[in-house]
Amino acid sequence: MSDALIRAIEQPDYKSVTPFRIGDTIRVHQKIKEGNKERIQKFEGIVIQRRGGGMGKTFTVRKIGANGIGVEKIFPINSPSLEKIEVVKTGKVRRAKIFYIRDIVGVVKIKERRKKRK
Repeated sequence: MSDALIRAIEQPDYKSVTPFRIGDTIRVHQKIKEGNKERIQKFEGIVIQRRGGGMGKTFTVRKIGANGIGVEKIFPINSPSLEKIEVVKTGKVRRAKIFYIRDIVGVVKIKERRKKRK
């Protein structure tokens, strides 16, 4: 199949997502189903990568959990289980993928991106 045909089929299914970049601190609200109940779970961390294209786009979020252990989660952008994505802080980084923060012990400090003046 041609790429144009695949894109035409996938186009109506794209979700509108809050724009975020690598290095941003975001809060992901995800629907969790437990038995017959449904709840919203929040996962807050730094975006370390975005990858893929079309319906297969994903992004990885890393946070420091209990006892200083790093936890990473990969979320598909078009997943129906994603309720919303909030940008808590905008980060300024010079790389497309910031895997180097895995080696940093303790709190990761990323410069904040300045807001544009009007």
